[in-house]
Amino acid sequence: MLKSVEDINTTKKRLRIEIPSDVIESEIKGSMEKLRQKAKIPGFRPGKAPISLIEKRFGKEVESEVLEKIIPEQLGSAIREASLTPITMPALDEEFQFTRNNPITLSVTVEVVPKIENLSYENMTVKDIPVGVEESDVEDTLKRLQNQKAVYEVADKDIEMDDFVSFEFVDSEIEGKDMPAAKEMISKMGNEIFPPDLMKRVIGKKKDDTIEFTTAFDESKPKELIGKTAHIKVRISEVKKKSLPVIDDEFAKDLDCGNIAELREKVKERIYEAKKEQVQKLQKAQIINKLIESNALEVPESLLQRELDAIMMQKNIDAKEEAEPAVPEEKEEEDPQVKMRHRATKNVQASLIIDAIGQKEGVTVSDAEVDEKISSLAKRFSATPESLRNFYQYRDGLENLRHSIYEDKVLDILLSKAVVEKENE
Repeated sequence: MLKSVEDINTTKKRLRIEIPSDVIESEIKGSMEKLRQKAKIPGFRPGKAPISLIEKRFGKEVESEVLEKIIPEQLGSAIREASLTPITMPALDEEFQFTRNNPITLSVTVEVVPKIENLSYENMTVKDIPVGVEESDVEDTLKRLQNQKAVYEVADKDIEMDDFVSFEFVDSEIEGKDMPAAKEMISKMGNEIFPPDLMKRVIGKKKDDTIEFTTAFDESKPKELIGKTAHIKVRISEVKKKSLPVIDDEFAKDLDCGNIAELREKVKERIYEAKKEQVQKLQKAQIINKLIESNALEVPESLLQRELDAIMMQKNIDAKEEAEPAVPEEKEEEDPQVKMRHRATKNVQASLIIDAIGQKEGVTVSDAEVDEKISSLAKRFSATPESLRNFYQYRDGLENLRHSIYEDKVLDILLSKAVVEKENE
């Protein structure tokens, strides 16, 4: 039973628990009796051996099994009685000694979710961000669609920047000494040997012209080539000209639209929806930022470290594309470590607040909603729902996906309860 709860801080508690001797003895005796019923003791029929003999032979083993069962049960009961939500497994502050017919006293420390008192999120204000679609937006999208439908046709012409050019390896000279094997290796590298500005070098040239260049091999290349320089010669083997389809009714039909007018209208609708979604993300971020400011939460160290690890893994991803809940960018810090820790702290605070609101609002995520999300993502990534589900299961990511849906639902609730302020108000 729970004897006391000590607040080390808002995210760490020390619990003192006492397990009464009668509770322990009842478990031990019950286990001994079960063992007596099935144990094969020479000279006795099953269930007839003296309990004292069972205790002598199996007592220590039974005691150990009972403690392994009863201590976690009592810890769980004490945590529930204290109305705590643990983040980590409870850690014993000190070893305990067990003696039959005596209670067990435990002192454990556990990291918990901080309680958020008086959480208010009704009628929060967000800025009104008008959503409009310009004609130039539609034109840009149509041009992107046109480029996606482009085809390349073989052409006998001077090379231009948008052309597709194929090369054939001719020869190479390795700096230092003759390396026949290395030359063969270079020929198999294909595009890896080409310099980034190769297309600029071939502008104005034609099929069968040769291009020569020098390249140095870094540590990403085979060890036989690292640190060496090669003079390489390639021949232009084929030139293909980029051919764009005309943006007309036939182009629209190829995109499952009746005519170009219908296609333009659909494009306009999709642009509007995308811009509206982006505005909503910004408004949700405004709400979360205000909730963080009005609820000064101490962040559990384990959650902070987990978030820091996640940020490190995604350090090359633009901050605006980070996993939600999105938090507005912070002012630049001189120390990158300070900046990263500050960002991680805000992300954890946001997540804790969203979880608390979700619990208050009774938000749940059904298996059907998870399936719907997987189907949506599968279409975006041109994959089958089954393969995407297998990927999430392989990476232990289904619960993360479920929690992402949960956060989205809570953020939708927050935005629905917000008050949109016009600029002139």
